Amino acid sequence: MTKKTDFVYSHESEPHRVRTKKILKEFPQLRQLIGKNPNTIFAIVGLVAFQIIMAWLLRDQSWWLVVGAAYLLGAFADHALFVMIHECTHQLLFKNRNANRWASMFANLPQILPSAISFEKYHIKHHSFQGVHELDADLPNRWEAKLISNSFFGKALWLLFFPIFQLFRLSRLREIHPFDGWILTNFLLQVVFTAAIWYFMGWHSLTFLLLSFSFSVGLHPLGARWIQEHYLTHSVEQETYSYYGNFNTVAFNVGFHNEHHDFPSIPWNKLPQIKKTAPEYYETLYYHTSWTKLFFQFLFDREISLFNRILRRDRGKVVLTDTSKPDIDLTTTTNKEAVA
Repeated sequence: MTKKTDFVYSHESEPHRVRTKKILKEFPQLRQLIGKNPNTIFAIVGLVAFQIIMAWLLRDQSWWLVVGAAYLLGAFADHALFVMIHECTHQLLFKNRNANRWASMFANLPQILPSAISFEKYHIKHHSFQGVHELDADLPNRWEAKLISNSFFGKALWLLFFPIFQLFRLSRLREIHPFDGWILTNFLLQVVFTAAIWYFMGWHSLTFLLLSFSFSVGLHPLGARWIQEHYLTHSVEQETYSYYGNFNTVAFNVGFHNEHHDFPSIPWNKLPQIKKTAPEYYETLYYHTSWTKLFFQFLFDREISLFNRILRRDRGKVVLTDTSKPDIDLTTTTNKEAVA
């Protein structure tokens, strides 16, 4: 076994825009799936209510019950709320951009840490500049990859403190402005909500919410989602992987990741229809069927480290203000050509 000491570099552009163009040329009916799903707000309200009710029920319970409930229930609810924030980030609920932001901040409340608006700032750049180290926050820092290496304990610690490692990445992304009024609003809302939980329910309830957040992104089978999406887990240089397992039912189809990168303007409930319509484009790619299996594979397989990512030095002709809507852009272009 050769220990990796650097990332994998590609001289080609990211694969999704090219594939989107090919798929839309062959299956133009997929344009009909592009749109909003305002009913997603009801899922957000239900999930936020679930976490608050759970916090209330656990206010006087034993610490073991608090930890167990967070791992077995709260983590899934918080992970689903992450998906809801992701939908809001892509403006897939409402036509008004600010309405989507308010919805994302509401979904963020039970997660305690203010991240909804920051996620919007950095996630869109991940789509537009996938693999470009100075703009893609999804990529680990070089020192981060060296520190974690390929050991079981290193990778376990990385998952356990995943949000902290993400915070350290922000200083690398100097072209992205990290603060504005929306960030402040997000922060203040979280402070008020957290104070209310502590005042009316106590430390057990607050701990439940904090642990739910931690497990939803970290040392939990759900944490394998971060490995599934873009880490090289097969002996091929495939940049993005989808997940077609049972957890998609409670994760609002977030596993359909190749489909989402190809068509970021299609809401969560219609993502499976992309693969169903154009199976030859997705069934020929490698994919995962179990987050739990991948979770343990990542921890124990010494061939997998944080260096198992594809980077590119050339950002192409994409402008910094790109909003990452290649499917809509192609649809608009085609319509204009048809009129002409």
